[in-house]
Amino acid sequence: MQNPDFSEIVAQICKEDSRYDRKAYDFVRLGLEHTVKELRKRDAVRAERSRHVSGPELLDGLRAYALEQFGPLAKTVLNTWGIQNCRDIGDIVFNLIEYNVFSKTENDRREDFADVFDFDDAFVKPFQPVRPRSRGTTSAEAFGAA
Repeated sequence: MQNPDFSEIVAQICKEDSRYDRKAYDFVRLGLEHTVKELRKRDAVRAERSRHVSGPELLDGLRAYALEQFGPLAKTVLNTWGIQNCRDIGDIVFNLIEYNVFSKTENDRREDFADVFDFDDAFVKPFQPVRPRSRGTTSAEAFGAA
């Protein structure tokens, strides 16, 4: 019997855990591929063929991938798929681990994905306008606090 493909596995996962849209699983899979490529570029000196990606490394890579793919809509898109925070990404990763799509080391834990970054800081703040300070005005004065 042939191994089920990714979309069949995700369909089965979504039957058992309906918190996340199927697209969330595609995003995490593609984001992992993106993260691995970026880590290989960064670590080219060591020229590792295969390398384990830690939870925080994956989250950082997924943050960059989401910003690249969706720009200022990144948080909205992720939220639409059920991804509200880093812990949700960890749950998706561990669902994929349970179905042998992803692998883990004995040191990998769901807690590795807890509160690594705030979604507003990661996906909203980079697109907010920066107000220039007036010369000679303290930040407290600029906001009427003085």
